[in-house]
Amino acid sequence: MDTQMINGIVALGAGILILVIPRLLNYIVALYLILIGIMSLL
Repeated sequence: MDTQMINGIVALGAGILILVIPRLLNYIVALYLILIGIMSLL
């Protein structure tokens, strides 16, 4: 799978979760940034 496609799927999922449970925002942003960092290093 393409990295851009993965980013899109992650962003979409995160957006839906944030709408449902706004408290998750901090965790989702942190996890997203960590995942992007790991993918850019590989």
